[in-house]
Amino acid sequence: MPNSLDIVLPCYRPPQGWVDRILLTMTALSDRLAPLSLKLILVNDGSPTGVEPGDTGRLAAGLPGFEYLPLAVNGGKGAALRAGVARSKADFCVFTDIDFPYEVDSIVEVVQTLLAGQDIAIGIKDQTYYEQTPRMRRRVSRFLRWLARTFLRISITDTQCGLKGFNAKGRDIFLQTTISRYLADLEFIFLADRSPLAMQAVEVHLREGVQFSKVNIRILLTEGGNFFRVWLRSLF
Repeated sequence: MPNSLDIVLPCYRPPQGWVDRILLTMTALSDRLAPLSLKLILVNDGSPTGVEPGDTGRLAAGLPGFEYLPLAVNGGKGAALRAGVARSKADFCVFTDIDFPYEVDSIVEVVQTLLAGQDIAIGIKDQTYYEQTPRMRRRVSRFLRWLARTFLRISITDTQCGLKGFNAKGRDIFLQTTISRYLADLEFIFLADRSPLAMQAVEVHLREGVQFSKVNIRILLTEGGNFFRVWLRSLF
């Protein structure tokens, strides 16, 4: 029987109180997912601020098996996730954002979907997400879903929800991604859609008090180029 789960968190300029949030959430998940053995893999994506030796020391003291992977250079979310996922040897792997923006119930449901036999579980945002997020972020999210549906014709268009999980087969697919930044999620779903693996969407819910960062126009332009790369692959 599967008995282990790794949770991978990419970290860059983490928000205030991030260590407390991790300890609180990991404790709750350990209780809810017993007897699964949980381990946290924290990937520091070359963050110049916000991560101190005392922070990682607290995590190591509070989380059995805690693994810290500091990257010398900021490579982007996709690159950081691949580095962390490549270190994972557990039966299942889940990745999300450093502030654990989704409810514990949602993370548990993703894991239960994997335990039920799915190779890949993809979190998708519920309707309340769009009611809680800034207007610009809503527009970008909906526009990207339209692009994914129209040009890539993938089965799950909510590619950027920051909660996904997979077993060893799904991990192999994720490690085939090449995009270094945010659209690595989209590339993952694109590749999974073209594989024989079983993939299921799981509706997830934001926890209370989540703070959203501003949309960076420069990043949007860069990701436009990455979307074009995936679209070209879809043609062949």
